[in-house]
Amino acid sequence: MKRPLSRPVVSSNKTLNTDFARHVFAIVAKIPKGRTMTYGQVAEAAGRPGASRAVGNILSTNWDPEIPCHRVIRADGKMGGYNRGTERKKEILTDERRGVVQASVRLAHQSKNFIR
Repeated sequence: MKRPLSRPVVSSNKTLNTDFARHVFAIVAKIPKGRTMTYGQVAEAAGRPGASRAVGNILSTNWDPEIPCHRVIRADGKMGGYNRGTERKKEILTDERRGVVQASVRLAHQSKNFIR
């Protein structure tokens, strides 16, 4: 059975209907392509330093494509969990980083042509 691509943020799970969970989702939604935050950084930004495991639990339920939970990694630089598989998480992050670099190169090239 295939899972839907998107699920609402609001859940019957009481943990996900807290201000903290909503704040976590809002913070993660703002992480730009090509960038990452650690679970601990998200917890701290949400006002609960030390709640990195809670952040991981919250993000493990996310199926909303507007919330890029794949951009949240472990403090030791390892991928951490991902509800679509850690290999998929790594692929997405690599593709995003590659896209950001390519866009930067194109922009630099366009700037040189503009200056001439």
